[in-house]
Amino acid sequence: MTISAFDLYLPDALTTSVVFASPHSGRAYPAGFLRRSILDHRMIRSSEDAFVDRLFSAAPDAGAPLLTARVPRAYVDLNRGADELDPAVIENIRRPAHNPRVASGLGVIPRVVANGRPIYRGKLSLEEARLRLESYWHPYHGALQDLLTNARQQFGQAILIDCHSMPHEAVDCVVRAGSTRPDVVLGDRFGASASSDIVDRVEQALTDAGLTVARNTPFAGAFVTQNYGRPSREQHALQIEIDRALYMDEQRIEPRPDFAAFQALMAGVVAQIAEIGRGALPLAAE
Repeated sequence: MTISAFDLYLPDALTTSVVFASPHSGRAYPAGFLRRSILDHRMIRSSEDAFVDRLFSAAPDAGAPLLTARVPRAYVDLNRGADELDPAVIENIRRPAHNPRVASGLGVIPRVVANGRPIYRGKLSLEEARLRLESYWHPYHGALQDLLTNARQQFGQAILIDCHSMPHEAVDCVVRAGSTRPDVVLGDRFGASASSDIVDRVEQALTDAGLTVARNTPFAGAFVTQNYGRPSREQHALQIEIDRALYMDEQRIEPRPDFAAFQALMAGVVAQIAEIGRGALPLAAE
């Protein structure tokens, strides 16, 4: 059975230049992939940004589109470049120039899931890797580029909010004794992928909701922010990483009993972020 590359949720009326996208919340695991993996069903989901698509599901109500991946990150990572191929897991690939993501097993066709646990025994064929890219990577990024192009045409700018989650322990290495632990990490590649004004306003939306925010450490953004963030061209890209412990049981990969309350909190954040994209009036039709 063929799995669609993505789901696209559009508002009744597009009223903002903000585009929300979730590349890692896909949970449609191909049966052949599960049979080939040496991991059990729970372990293979450990790299998934589980339920992030639900956290941002209010985007269409706020006048913004929401693009969500259907296939999981362990199958093809949509926050990697199509050329980030790992010779340790794909046959007939030359070793690339040093790329820390590929070296760690987290290329576009991942070799491992969270904590470095291998997905396969042996290697995949180059043909299979290319088929995954053609079936899922290119359609997702084609849809994303279309949304950003449309936003720029209508509003004179595009603001991409790249939605992710992080393990609770991910910030342990950067939290100093006595300092407040961040609930959210914003990544703008240290100012390269989005204007400071937009990042400030997104941070304000999160802090207004009672969330503690850090920037760029330990997550500054990966392929999506690097590829789509072009502030000089009025195209901004900002990554949001939310602590999974706020809304889910990380071990069981299940929503917490109070998930609906956190989802409602995030709906308010989404509405406030969407408001940022109403600063430019829609361009008149020719």
